[in-house]
Amino acid sequence: MYSRDHAIVSAAVGAAGVVVLPIPLPWWAAVGYAVVVGVAIDFDHFAVARVETGDWAALRRCLRNPKIVMFDQNEIFGPQDLWPLQRLLSHHLIGGVVVFGIWLVSEPLALFTAVVLYAHILGDLVWDNYLLETYREQHAMAAKSVSESDSDSG
Repeated sequence: MYSRDHAIVSAAVGAAGVVVLPIPLPWWAAVGYAVVVGVAIDFDHFAVARVETGDWAALRRCLRNPKIVMFDQNEIFGPQDLWPLQRLLSHHLIGGVVVFGIWLVSEPLALFTAVVLYAHILGDLVWDNYLLETYREQHAMAAKSVSESDSDSG
């Protein structure tokens, strides 16, 4: 999902959470917190892409042209820079650590954070299922590229 979509979902979840959960923040701060958490978790994409590609090209693209972050997110990562399973795994790892750390300070805020991150990951899963055919094509291109490079070096 794109950041704007995560922001919308996070705002809705935050607004619902304020009504249902005993959050130790004013409603406006809780909704703002939800939006920040729901969008900021995606910064892990840059680290995953770095591990996958061996460089920080995606981050450099954003720093050179910040408009793409808001208006053209398709231009941030190459088709093989970041795979959905890697992204979801890093979200789970980071989310678990963050929620546990917050739980040590405030259990209600940790629960609220967990619900926001759950909605983020659920949104990603829905989006990934929608794009499944695109991912199949990307995997096929990657496999073909690896196969061709193996036959060229052999």
